[in-house]
Amino acid sequence: MTTATQTTAPKAESTKQKPMAPVNIDESFQVPWSVHALSGLISGWPGLWKWLGNLETTSCREQLADKVDRPVFISGIARSGSTILLEVLASHADVGTHQYRDFPMLYTPVWWGQATEKQAQSLPVERAHGDGIMVTPQSPEAMEEVLWMGFFANAHNPEQSQVLDHNSSNPAFEQFYGDHVRKLLLTRKRSRYVSKGNYNLSRIGYLQKIFPDAKFVVPIRHPVHHIASLMKQHRLFVAGEEKYPRALAHMQRVGHYEFGLDRRPINVGNSETIQRIQKLWAAGEEVRGWACYWNAVYAWTWQQLQENAQLGDATLIVRYEDLCNDPASKLDELLSHCDLPEDSTVAAFAGQIRPPSYYKPNFTDAELAIIAEETSEAMKLYSYEPALVG
Repeated sequence: MTTATQTTAPKAESTKQKPMAPVNIDESFQVPWSVHALSGLISGWPGLWKWLGNLETTSCREQLADKVDRPVFISGIARSGSTILLEVLASHADVGTHQYRDFPMLYTPVWWGQATEKQAQSLPVERAHGDGIMVTPQSPEAMEEVLWMGFFANAHNPEQSQVLDHNSSNPAFEQFYGDHVRKLLLTRKRSRYVSKGNYNLSRIGYLQKIFPDAKFVVPIRHPVHHIASLMKQHRLFVAGEEKYPRALAHMQRVGHYEFGLDRRPINVGNSETIQRIQKLWAAGEEVRGWACYWNAVYAWTWQQLQENAQLGDATLIVRYEDLCNDPASKLDELLSHCDLPEDSTVAAFAGQIRPPSYYKPNFTDAELAIIAEETSEAMKLYSYEPALVG
């Protein structure tokens, strides 16, 4: 397991300027009826789409690579900075990822890719998070959660442990998932798969079982800035989903339960702690609830990496404070860890990473004390100091 030294800069964002459509956060929560209807059909009939996915695999098997080579999995609590890491790696000439346009046809990436390959390029628009990140249908995104939900019925049941490890087994999923990744790489004409998935943090042991040569990247952020961002996003998504009900169904079908009206914490075998977090949120104690959650997830992750030397060696911990202060060095470290050769496009990101300008934490002294109290265990593990502000 690789970590970096402590610094104090907040989350990174890209400064690259592109032509873009006017920003309207309100519109970003509107889901077209056609997408809503099609995604409902797919989520309601997963057995049919698994069958179609296997049929697709049979039709193109001779074109697929023999194996998935050193896949990379980026996973941390939402708002830890996984998106910029995904964008960096997705710009590499060897890397293929899921994209926004892959939804809802996740089960058949080759056929859907053929159907959309001539899709006209759209102007970038700001994503629903309101964080200044501009996206198009071709932008990299976390989409594979649809497949996990199709094979694991309780993937997002907070009342049950969502941990999958080396002892877990689901042969049908393992075959389908491996085939899916190989088909996606065929469609993208790339050799290395990179995934962003917040929920994969509770599955890293299982993913290493499926892909023994996999690489893992765990982003983390100082809890003061992280919790401020989580709270901001939750308020935004609650408002958006209340105004546009189809947005809630969309988030559920994509498998994003991090924020909004159906917010669900990840259970890492700590049901009592999860119950406490949910009670805190229900009582309006957002700061303490998020702080407890941050500590629980990252302390558990640290323990897994310490107890499993092979998994620890395969994992790079990326603190965004370090990335902001020394982006060139940290991007080199990222490529080295992922066994990816130097790439000029990736290197160019070093000059495009800076702290966010769209918000600042605004906690009271009492709230800062709560964060320090609740997160003290994990902060020590990751060499953070309490009460970071600004």
